[in-house]
Amino acid sequence: MKVYGVTGWKNTGKTGLMERLVTEITARGLSVSTIKHAHHDTEIDHPGRDSHRHRQAGAREVLVSSPVRWALMHELRGANEPSLDDLLARLSPVDLVLIEGYKRAPHPKIEAHRVETGRDLLAVHSPSVRALASNADPGDPVLAGLTVPVLALDDTCAIADFLLRDLGFAS
Repeated sequence: MKVYGVTGWKNTGKTGLMERLVTEITARGLSVSTIKHAHHDTEIDHPGRDSHRHRQAGAREVLVSSPVRWALMHELRGANEPSLDDLLARLSPVDLVLIEGYKRAPHPKIEAHRVETGRDLLAVHSPSVRALASNADPGDPVLAGLTVPVLALDDTCAIADFLLRDLGFAS
């Protein structure tokens, strides 16, 4: 499986870009899975649900299955968060895994950037950032000195073309 990331600071459009890339790339006939990293206690289960009650009772893993989907929740219960490689190994094979977050991991990434956040660019210091997807105007001083391509944040086709070319899917 090939992996590629979308990274950036909070409120820069990472999730929207991920959503658009999944739609665009699957429309081109490739299978895609995603991994989303969160820095907070992410809850996908809700109090009162049977699966939540199982977890609260102490189950290490709870698998919920239906005719439409299944989900496996694994409680760390004080253990270390698994590495990105460990998580990738748990996925079923696909053509591409898109990863949201994991700023410091070494896989190739596109940085999502919005000028209005006022944040520094990760691309300046991170060799794993291969391109910048930004809403900055081409002459904006924030882009000065960048050595990676700058793509329009809302040009999903161009971003997908770049990503797929970078991974060797397209020429």
